[in-house]
Amino acid sequence: MDTTEPVVEIDDLRKAYGAVTAVDGVSLRVHRGEVFGVLGPNGAGKTTTVECAVGLRRPDSGTVRVLGLDPGTDPDDVRQRVGVQLQQAVLPQRMTVREAMAVFASAYRRAVDPDALLAEWGLREQRRTAFGKLSGGQRQRLFIALALLGEPEVVVLDELTTGLDPAARRDTWALVRGLRERRVTVLLVTHAMDEAEMLCDRLVVIDRGRVVAAGTPEAVRGEHRSLETAYLALTAEGVA
Repeated sequence: MDTTEPVVEIDDLRKAYGAVTAVDGVSLRVHRGEVFGVLGPNGAGKTTTVECAVGLRRPDSGTVRVLGLDPGTDPDDVRQRVGVQLQQAVLPQRMTVREAMAVFASAYRRAVDPDALLAEWGLREQRRTAFGKLSGGQRQRLFIALALLGEPEVVVLDELTTGLDPAARRDTWALVRGLRERRVTVLLVTHAMDEAEMLCDRLVVIDRGRVVAAGTPEAVRGEHRSLETAYLALTAEGVA
């Protein structure tokens, strides 16, 4: 893994919605080939940060570069090189898996063979299945396959395992490890500390729009015991 080349660079990012500041000076670097975590409770500003990173939202201030490109001025080029799976992603209930792959593939100048990708991600038998009839784990595998159609260099995965049972969650973690083996850079947004520890090479912890910790999962846990205690308390209260 090349740990010296940054593929995502965010400096002093700020974004507000009216009187509510969602992101308040976030800075981070994601290196090529790593799984980088953005960890924090719901409402912390995680999703807004990554949406600004891929050009889905325009920041109020700060700079963003993805693969050397500005998502604000080069959105089409960024979308051709970055795959995105967002937490709120949905498809029409009657759309089949094969139809979804065909629609998404048409958005790329160069797309991989959809049927080969479905086979790789264990969805060959579900090609003709409607989205509404897929299990939670199958839907997550489909969203990952859709994000990989354009052979992206960077993949953003937002709250990938929310709502999955423990077995499906472990299976999904294995899929993320598979992305690392393909040398795809992964930006993983999660509220689950165990998930971040299991998958991430490095991470930032965001709370109330600000980075409150950064480093390897081991370093963050070791150096921020009080943060861990507070985070577990939030989880127990159902906030995370």
